[in-house]
Amino acid sequence: MKLLSALVFLPLAGAVAAALLDRRREDAIRWTGLAASLGALALALLVFARFEAGTAAVQFEERAVWVGGLGLSYHLGVDGISLPLVALTAVIMPLALLSSWTAIAERVKEFTVSMLVLETALLGTFLSLDLVLFYVFWDAVLIPMYFIIGLWGSDRRTYAAYKFILYTMVGSALMLVAIIVLHLHSGPPGARSFDWLVLRDLRPGMPLQAWLFGAFALAFAIKVPVWPLHTWLPDAHTEAPTAGSVVLAAVLLKMGTYGFLRFLLPLFPEASRQFAPWLSVLAVVGILYGGAVSWAQQDMKRLVAMSSVSHLGFVTLGAFAFTVEGLQGSLLQMVNHGISTGGLFLLVGVLYERTHSRLMDDYGGVAALMPRFAVVATIIMLSSMALPGTNGFVGEFLILLGTFRAVPAYAVLAAGGVVLSAVYLLWMYQRVMHGPLAARDRARLSELRARELLVFIPLILLIFWIGLFPNALLARTEASVRALVESVEARR
Repeated sequence: MKLLSALVFLPLAGAVAAALLDRRREDAIRWTGLAASLGALALALLVFARFEAGTAAVQFEERAVWVGGLGLSYHLGVDGISLPLVALTAVIMPLALLSSWTAIAERVKEFTVSMLVLETALLGTFLSLDLVLFYVFWDAVLIPMYFIIGLWGSDRRTYAAYKFILYTMVGSALMLVAIIVLHLHSGPPGARSFDWLVLRDLRPGMPLQAWLFGAFALAFAIKVPVWPLHTWLPDAHTEAPTAGSVVLAAVLLKMGTYGFLRFLLPLFPEASRQFAPWLSVLAVVGILYGGAVSWAQQDMKRLVAMSSVSHLGFVTLGAFAFTVEGLQGSLLQMVNHGISTGGLFLLVGVLYERTHSRLMDDYGGVAALMPRFAVVATIIMLSSMALPGTNGFVGEFLILLGTFRAVPAYAVLAAGGVVLSAVYLLWMYQRVMHGPLAARDRARLSELRARELLVFIPLILLIFWIGLFPNALLARTEASVRALVESVEARR
């Protein structure tokens, strides 16, 4: 089996192995899941290390005929657009499994299998270069995530799971119709294709391109989610178990922003330019709205969830700036958001596991009781606030720079979101960590355990590595981003 196929299907093999174990052997099931996800991480790091920077070409390509008569192929490949998200997925999944080691005590086998199937679907989404194969993986993500929210979530988990799947399926259905229409216009019968490399040179005319753009854009905008399509997000994030929230925020939302860069811009360049002002305005509204609503939250998990609407507004804004800096920043910020917001959800999960409360009013003086926890929380919070020296600063700086070059007014307004993020995060930090010792159940607020530290240490290393040495990522993405910008500019 070739490298990318091994990377995609190793977690699925782990899921099968875990499913075959006796459900009473919970530790063995957990270790099987962790081993499979660590194996996928090792393969992802191998791809990252061997990836040739300076070229926009698809690398490690694998292709096989799937259904020849329909132009379907099993086509995998990685370039500078997908590489960071593949690496992010492979890093986050073992951390999510490790964080749920004791938090998930019921149906351990089903949970582990769901997480590993989810990892395979996510990796397949980012590596597929055939549109039908992409769609299969895209929809496959819904099934395990639906069960993770619906079976291991909080009190309103059923409502949140239904809402999540209904919203995303509406977008998926329209995207499927658009894929079929695109295929029918790809050539004469017998020569039609679903291959991304073929379809990106198709150049459908207007108004067909605008309709196809709309169908794809709606699917991706729901997944991001772009304001005002975000209403499923707070419920799903709040009701999901910690590991589900982490994967949802860190990776699953990036499927939408990845779709912007992988499909909208190269397949529909004229329509992308035509609708860019609308999407940029929605992104700026989302940045400011998400920041303001986060400030008003009492539930820490809901605050972090709403902050994603704001942070991912920056990603959308950078994607439609059509500048190299904006797109580089957008891509980097997808990774940064996965690290910082994933870390924030893990922090809330640590407190919730001890006291079963997410309300800020139930805490106070936690820094005195849990000093190591306070240090970790400070670093991750500063990363989310985009302080210089951390990963968040590089991404947001590039986005604002690229946007300012395109439309200065958008950059000025979006900068307000940076201020808002500092306000609501410092507000939460001050109430929870400092002040009088008001924690309702202080005896349970024990310091971070070794396993929990093991979850946070990789995130902290990534925060400073990307913050201080961003070129390790930017060098690998620049050629693909530059080629994408040039392809859109060529269609002006």
